[in-house]
Amino acid sequence: MSRRLAEVAKKAGVSEATVSRVLNGKPGVAEGTRAAILTALDVLGYERPTQLRGERARLIGLVLPELQNPIFPALAEVVGGALAQRGFTPVLCTRTAGGLSEADYVEMLLEQQVSGVVFAGGHYAEADAPHQHYLKLLELRLPVVLVNAAAEHLDFPRVSTDDAVAVEQAFGHLAALGHERIGLILGPADHMPSRRKQAAFETAAAKSGLAFEADWIERAMFSLEGGQAAASRLIARGITGIVCGSDLIALGAVRAARRAGLRVPDQISVVGYDDSSLMSCTDPPLSTVRQPIEAMGRAAVAMLVGQIEGATVTADELLFEPELVVRGSTGPAPAQAAAAGASSAAARG
Repeated sequence: MSRRLAEVAKKAGVSEATVSRVLNGKPGVAEGTRAAILTALDVLGYERPTQLRGERARLIGLVLPELQNPIFPALAEVVGGALAQRGFTPVLCTRTAGGLSEADYVEMLLEQQVSGVVFAGGHYAEADAPHQHYLKLLELRLPVVLVNAAAEHLDFPRVSTDDAVAVEQAFGHLAALGHERIGLILGPADHMPSRRKQAAFETAAAKSGLAFEADWIERAMFSLEGGQAAASRLIARGITGIVCGSDLIALGAVRAARRAGLRVPDQISVVGYDDSSLMSCTDPPLSTVRQPIEAMGRAAVAMLVGQIEGATVTADELLFEPELVVRGSTGPAPAQAAAAGASSAAARG
């Protein structure tokens, strides 16, 4: 018992006597101090005394699909910082092969009496994935916020990048550079943001008046290898510009172009999505559509805390405007590039 008191006191930054008063339900402890002690108890994994178990901990679950994609650590940093400013402690949960499932993490978080959960890139974005754990959270009325598009029947507050605008920006950029055969690489067929991107791409292609064929759209896992395989198929069909559903897919597309003996951007252009860290340092630096992660993360926390504090929070989706960032992986279509080179040579002559 004395060891537990010492550990909790150190974690909360208070005396052991103050911890003892809270655990024994005695008055005379400030509410902020009391909350810090209960949070320390939960973080350290100690079971609360029976009389304190009905209270929610000042813990927030942050459930991510992975940490290999740099966009997710970036989001975790924003959300974690915003939560800390409001006196909450994030509990990071990431899925790994052979590890805990998303449903397992939800059960664990409920056992920890978390005050709410932020999900990003989870099964809610996959129409065919199991959603029972989300339905349970809806029934429990636990505060939840989802980052980016979700299946329609999951009525949680959401903050999302406007996928339609993102695709319009990327397609318009390539079309303006003279590309007439523009392909698209997306995630799996049941992935909701990918469905939105496909609809926007088809609309943009129709409005542009450019030729378009159904097999100019490919699907892949969100990985460098998946992007490489899908891009290889598009390159074989004569595509000169590729819009990608993530930066990792785009880097795979650049690799596929090089394996095919093509120069980027002289012979083929590639646009990513996310603007995750180090994309300005790749070879060539990647043109991409930037998700406003800072604004979205802070909005997600504000919506979650609003629910926790009993405020009315709309279940409508908040759409955030993306930004096209043009770097070195996009250039004029091959025919235009050749014409420009010939013109320049004639001028020098």
